[in-house]
Amino acid sequence: MTRPTTTQPAAVIPAQPGPRDVTDTAPATPGGDMTATGSTDGASVIPGAGPAGPRPGERATVRLRDTGEDEPPRYAPEWLQLREPADASARSYDLLDPLRIRLANLPGRAGGGLVVHDIGCGTGSMGRWLAPRLDGTQHWVLHDRDPYLLHFAAVASPRSAADGSHVTVETRRGDVARLTPDVLAGASLVTASALLDVLTREEVGALAAACAGAGCPALLTLSVAGRVELTEPHPLDAEITEAFNAHQRRGGLLGPDAVTAAAEAFTEHGATVRLNPSPWRLGPEEAALTEQWLRGWVGAAVEERPELAERAGAYLAERLEACTAGKLRVVVHHTDLLALCRPVDGGA
Repeated sequence: MTRPTTTQPAAVIPAQPGPRDVTDTAPATPGGDMTATGSTDGASVIPGAGPAGPRPGERATVRLRDTGEDEPPRYAPEWLQLREPADASARSYDLLDPLRIRLANLPGRAGGGLVVHDIGCGTGSMGRWLAPRLDGTQHWVLHDRDPYLLHFAAVASPRSAADGSHVTVETRRGDVARLTPDVLAGASLVTASALLDVLTREEVGALAAACAGAGCPALLTLSVAGRVELTEPHPLDAEITEAFNAHQRRGGLLGPDAVTAAAEAFTEHGATVRLNPSPWRLGPEEAALTEQWLRGWVGAAVEERPELAERAGAYLAERLEACTAGKLRVVVHHTDLLALCRPVDGGA
């Protein structure tokens, strides 16, 4: 199918309400080995792209559990803004038609608007992508545990639907693990982006149960698939990929197993599940994103398997040189999931 050519204007990061450290730096390791920042030159990795100086004993992935007011942010808005164009290009348009059909036939939808709950909304990129592609008035409920990201998402949210209808938003600070059918009461749709792979099997099961209990569909995009392709191929590609995937599974997180687990969980609750690929395709025009992704990808692999450090340092330097020269192309595989849960009153 032909994809629309219109795009939303890039959002500008608003002034933050107080001091906020975006990156951590560390001195370069002599001899070109990998540093804690995931680079050979001491350059920092934006939080969210990869390990960025976690406290001892703390995993480096983003945590969605509310562990205290002093818990540092794990997704920097700069990272989310950097990846937003690639995310928008990657999401599966083929899932939109079955979603639109289901939304048009939801019980009580005739003449009414949509209520969309965006879970782990970050800076609100899902809303900026999806709201202008759906007809009718929409009210988006944005959930995240980071108050600054919620601030960004509210400020930069779209105001018009595909047919010009009004779009409104509200924000809720909270934890995805606390979702229940009661929280989603009245929801027309649940969305999330790049979320499933940082959840545990129990959390994915709770999300599926909440959507099924509320009788609303779920569009869950951009879950990592555990596969990457880089040109030209390198002998270390497979080892880095394997170590990164192991890092993604730390602490019981699903990582590249997330989509399979989610499909099983939704199916167990009677939902019809559709999966579509949604790969990032990164070339010279995405060099800034590719650089950060590379540093994070290799850095996580080395954090998982420190014995890779020396070889990975040379590997990263070689890949970054190719990226700077405009010769590197990367495909980072993701998968989008659409779960069409049964309406609670037995409607369409």
